[in-house]
Amino acid sequence: MSSAGPRPRVVLGVSGGIAAYKACELLRRFTESGHDVTVVPTAAALEFVGAPTWAALSGKPVSAEVWTGVHEVPHVRLGQTADLVVVAPATADLLAKAAHGLADDLLTNTLLTARCPVVLAPAMHTEMWEHPATTANVATLRSRGVLVIEPAEGRLTGADTGKGRLPDPEEIFEVARDVLGRSTSATPGGPADLAGRHVVVSAGGTRERLDPVRFLGNRSSGRQGYALARAAAARGAEVTLVAANVALTDPAGVKVVHVESTAELRDAVLSAAATADAVVMAAAPADFRPTAQSETKIKKADDGSAPSITLQQNPDILKEISTHRVHPGAVIVGFAAETGDATGSVLDLARAKLARKGCDLLVVNDVSGGAVFGSTDNEAVILGADGSAVDVPHGSKSALAHLIWDQVVARLAPSSPQYTS
Repeated sequence: MSSAGPRPRVVLGVSGGIAAYKACELLRRFTESGHDVTVVPTAAALEFVGAPTWAALSGKPVSAEVWTGVHEVPHVRLGQTADLVVVAPATADLLAKAAHGLADDLLTNTLLTARCPVVLAPAMHTEMWEHPATTANVATLRSRGVLVIEPAEGRLTGADTGKGRLPDPEEIFEVARDVLGRSTSATPGGPADLAGRHVVVSAGGTRERLDPVRFLGNRSSGRQGYALARAAAARGAEVTLVAANVALTDPAGVKVVHVESTAELRDAVLSAAATADAVVMAAAPADFRPTAQSETKIKKADDGSAPSITLQQNPDILKEISTHRVHPGAVIVGFAAETGDATGSVLDLARAKLARKGCDLLVVNDVSGGAVFGSTDNEAVILGADGSAVDVPHGSKSALAHLIWDQVVARLAPSSPQYTS
């Protein structure tokens, strides 16, 4: 982060759940990246992590009471001056109070006075998350423009396992930073621009099995697809991410379906696309697969000869979902990694691909010399079926992701049912 200008002011709320200790890592990420953080725990949160820990990590005094430093009117000032409020973990009790406008401590007062984006990261047992009261409270908060991140699935308190686990602090930080960087997309008083939408994103590169130890694959890292999924979640969407052979942490608030082959990718995308308002095919499916797979490892020949492998073409997933749109009005986005050849330039080939596939948008990457793959940065041209072309200069994959979603939002039907899960 640049040292120029004031540091972004973040209020980190912590409510009383066992996951409160994980907020220490979230706090560390905010402070180390140059944010000015004020920690506001509830009294219950202080039973899990004491005030001295929060004070030492934030460099600021910590209190849960509205009466501490009352001459500075903290119950109003904190919310008024914050650039972002994040609550992690957000318990069922905290969600209920926030939805109903209760204000019986410093954190709930801060939530009422905040005029900045608010991000809540719930953590609770599955039964509490799925209770109709919690479902209604979450729907109410989302309708007001609050970003309520979907909890993760996994080990909970004791031996219990299910949905309700606090997402990884690193991923909460990435979503929060995304929201902070695009605060106009999540201002109170109205939902974010993808709120109520279901979007599907594919990421990574598929692998086609040759034998038990070898496969045909490609160099796609999945970073751009993950950036797209994270950006969509930050803009309020319900996100299904179909990930092919990706070694990345699952984004916070995103349903992730892990696959290996192109056939598995196709099945997962088609299933999720049936209810999707938009599908972004950022994955790199293998174009071909072996006609036969060896059940044993293919051995080297003593005479130095190489085995012959016969290939067959894989299904064209992008063309299939573009041609047969199960969800009316869905926006379909494809990616083209091109190098140009004797038949045409990168853009010539991309425009031909856009027409051939039938999608609404095509994000074109020039991958000459292996550019883009595995990098944290990207540059592209976003081509539209309507003849538009948006040049995206070199920058982060997150920035490109938001520009892609800008183009998608501009093409979405006016309304879509709110999701509540």
